[in-house]
Amino acid sequence: MITLQQITRELKEYDGREIKIMEVCGTHTSSIFKNGIRSLISPKIKLISGPGCPVCVTPSVYVDKLVDISLKENHCVLTFGDMMKVKGNEHSLTEAAAIGGKVKVVYSPLDAVKIATEDANTQYVFAAVGFETTTPIYGILIDEIIKKQISNLKILTSLKTITPALTYICENEKNIDAFIAPGHVSVIIGCDAYKELAEKYHKPFVVAGFEGEHILAAVYEIFLQLKENKACMKNMYISAVSDKGNMQALSVINQYFEPKDDFWRGIGVIEKSSLRLKPEYFQYDAGSDFDEYKESPPKGCKCKEVILGRISPAECPLFAKQCTPLSAVGPCMVSAEGACGIWYKNRGRE
Repeated sequence: MITLQQITRELKEYDGREIKIMEVCGTHTSSIFKNGIRSLISPKIKLISGPGCPVCVTPSVYVDKLVDISLKENHCVLTFGDMMKVKGNEHSLTEAAAIGGKVKVVYSPLDAVKIATEDANTQYVFAAVGFETTTPIYGILIDEIIKKQISNLKILTSLKTITPALTYICENEKNIDAFIAPGHVSVIIGCDAYKELAEKYHKPFVVAGFEGEHILAAVYEIFLQLKENKACMKNMYISAVSDKGNMQALSVINQYFEPKDDFWRGIGVIEKSSLRLKPEYFQYDAGSDFDEYKESPPKGCKCKEVILGRISPAECPLFAKQCTPLSAVGPCMVSAEGACGIWYKNRGRE
């Protein structure tokens, strides 16, 4: 059996063509810094970030709508903290709160049930943002709303699915050689979800855990596949990820949601890339369909290029200058899962 020392030595000594591997999940990006992975491999093996931060790809018109709702009489927006500083086309929810908007930060969607039942005179709207990892809890929230006959709580959805985005990247970003598939999403959707992508685009997809040795092993698996001109899905996170995923969570998703085309900030419309409430549950939706998606990216902001793996965050001219976590210009600097925020926090360690 090959040892970790042998793996790192082989990866460190690699001197062939440049290899670009996209890690889709922000938690993988954090772990790569935490474990000094780049220092253990050849500079010719590039690890680049992808579109795995839900806050970063949430369209600005969605934030605009939340801001509008917060400013309506007897209305209140409920949200996780990482959405507070993300700008719409004009304001963020933090700025909305400063001018009189009603916004509450919660730690679980189910907190919304208690808040709404204790204040029947306010219409509450939950900002339902995330990937397949968090979508089941929104399904459970709808279930609670129905069971308890709560009439003053709805959700505004911006729920994304990852495989359509990876398909988009495979179609349009030809210089990416392989993918470390997102670990958390893979727990829900299962590793089989990547098989077709690997075969169709002839790129390795490796599901990995979040420890340093897990990521190194995934990089080595990709390295071997590319070396042997192979391209297949490999599950190296078998302790948490099954072939078909979490059937109970998928059942909740399929009960309440259905796929729809959706707009991704910085990318555009991706076919069947979101999950919206089914028609029979529209009464619990606060208006998640938009007529148009006007986007006004901040001048100089390169979040689009970062999300698509074209540049590293440090290559953006605003990075750590005009754009910092305390004064974020683009969404990738705002969220804890955003590539720019992670690179800023760990700058000097890359």
